[in-house]
Amino acid sequence: MPERCFPTTARERPYFANSPFFLYYVGMPKHRFLLLALGMGAMLVGIWSGLLKMGWSLPNVQAAWPLLHGPLMVGGFLGTLISLERAVALKQRWAYGVPALTGIGAIAFLMMPLSSAGILFITLGSLGMVIIFGNILQRQRELFNIIMALGAVLWWIGNTLWLFGRPLHQIVYWWMAFLTLTIAGERLELSRLLRLSPWAKSSFILSVLFICLGLIGTAMLPDLGVRVFGVGMLGLALWLWRYDLATRTVKKQGLTRFVAVCMLSGYVWLGVGGVLGLVNGYVVAGPYYDALLHALFLGFVFSMIFGHAPIIFPGVLGIAVPFRTRFYAHWALLHVTVLVRVLADLSGGGPAWRWGGLLNGVAILMFLANTVSSSWPAQKGNT
Repeated sequence: MPERCFPTTARERPYFANSPFFLYYVGMPKHRFLLLALGMGAMLVGIWSGLLKMGWSLPNVQAAWPLLHGPLMVGGFLGTLISLERAVALKQRWAYGVPALTGIGAIAFLMMPLSSAGILFITLGSLGMVIIFGNILQRQRELFNIIMALGAVLWWIGNTLWLFGRPLHQIVYWWMAFLTLTIAGERLELSRLLRLSPWAKSSFILSVLFICLGLIGTAMLPDLGVRVFGVGMLGLALWLWRYDLATRTVKKQGLTRFVAVCMLSGYVWLGVGGVLGLVNGYVVAGPYYDALLHALFLGFVFSMIFGHAPIIFPGVLGIAVPFRTRFYAHWALLHVTVLVRVLADLSGGGPAWRWGGLLNGVAILMFLANTVSSSWPAQKGNT
């Protein structure tokens, strides 16, 4: 039996035993909940720091917090979430040390924002992810696992470069590659059901090769490197739109259709990010830089999170997340506000850009609220 967060017998329960908080978390494996809480905390502070960075008047605990938006969202939140999922799949106790490292890295960023301690822990966590995939490949050396392992290696290389002083506007492309290849590898695994042709597999590998060549190019010929990187992202987006299982399952109903809609809309943003990289080349700040980053990190990555959460959360935390039609509300708000933000970037910014950023955060909070409220009735029935 897994370790539990709270006692489950009536005599052992505290006075808040009938509260929604208790009903939601009762029965969860304790260590997984704590690790997920670290990641979610990093995400919430990351949203807050992003709004501070955009100029919204919010309380600021640390003067350097606006600079932590990217590291908290990618390393603290996404790194912890993905490594926790992999640790659960590996079923080895030591693997939980990997999300623990990235979670501690997020805490270090918040407590010592000007120190390199946070970077060190995130880098160690990414190295741990490489070790996890080394173990996975020993068991199952399939193309989709190789692609996800490559993504982990690129994340570790990027973080190592960051630890040794490379600026974030260079490192961010390594983060993009990590997330893109992780997601693409997961979707490739599902696409095995379609019995892909040799050409389909070759074109997938070619797109990944362009992404890797582009990353190498950013160190020597940054402008050319980003354009090649953009070609790889665009190619992968077109491949996913053509071959992904979502193109078939979107015709279904309920959760199956919702997941497919999230996948396909996310691929559009991956393609937009590829086009922006191809057209604009290497930029280190400003509206084009903002448009590229948030087309991929928000439009693509969070669309994947929205779609996969009802499937992943039950496996990771042992809770049911029944599908609700209202899930389309946070999906729609995310994509509308990303569109507003990107269009504002491309037209020079202004109030629409700031409001787009604020509503991006609202969409993510709505996703959390809808996910938690959906699972309450199921959890209540199990108590």
